[in-house]
Amino acid sequence: MSDSLLLTDLYIYPVKSLGGIRLTEAVVEPRGLRHDRRWLIVNEHNQFMTQRQTAAMAHLQVAPAYNGFLLSHQQRPELLPLYVPFEATPEKTLFVTVWDDMVFAWRARPECDEWLSEALGQSCKLVYMSDMVRRDTEPDLNPEGQLVSFADAYPFLLIGQASLLDLNNRLGEPVGMERFRPNFVFSGGAAFAEDSWSQFRIGELDFRAVRACGRCVLTTIDPATAQKNALGEPLRTLASYRTEDGSAMFGQNVTSAGRGRVAVGQPIAVHSYKA
Repeated sequence: MSDSLLLTDLYIYPVKSLGGIRLTEAVVEPRGLRHDRRWLIVNEHNQFMTQRQTAAMAHLQVAPAYNGFLLSHQQRPELLPLYVPFEATPEKTLFVTVWDDMVFAWRARPECDEWLSEALGQSCKLVYMSDMVRRDTEPDLNPEGQLVSFADAYPFLLIGQASLLDLNNRLGEPVGMERFRPNFVFSGGAAFAEDSWSQFRIGELDFRAVRACGRCVLTTIDPATAQKNALGEPLRTLASYRTEDGSAMFGQNVTSAGRGRVAVGQPIAVHSYKA
């Protein structure tokens, strides 16, 4: 059936605000997909860093490696790739801030801090969120007490391919899905069909679409060049027809109480819709 819904892409972002890794299957855990945004770069004041303020972070590429990933600088080949394991050890700790949250974190190896400070031209540290940390999603919308990693607010982001096609048909220059940093991408259904979903299932696991995701200036940064679009695209066009409560909306913030695996090619079944 042409309207059948299928999971077509899976992504994790091991370090918040750096590039993603495309997977064929992933493990759903209490705070999101396994290894998704468990690492965070913080400044000398232990405050989180993103491309919103530090566009040069877009130059840092992430590639899969054995039990971890490699960081490299796309414009500085003299900086040899840095290996980072998926998990850290609790040898050194500190408190870091992410938006309004202050959470306990484990320090990476000193050479990680040195590499990132050199790559970004400022003093910074790499830190890891352990399973001992409790960081809740919005409690007023999630009374069940869902957890989240170092992601902005929710453990999963879902976007339909038809939604990106609708946006690209309005842009002078189309953009890729990587601009919007989803975890789940699906085919089938009309543009922005995901806005109406409430309870849905991917394969054998249940999920809940809580609310639309408000987009920021990060979407205007070209991941290939780290340059911001002079016209503010695609955010400007998105805001012209997708604004709600002062934010341009694109994608759905999602939670899950399920545990298990999801895989590209699995069907998606919508069980209920928002009122």
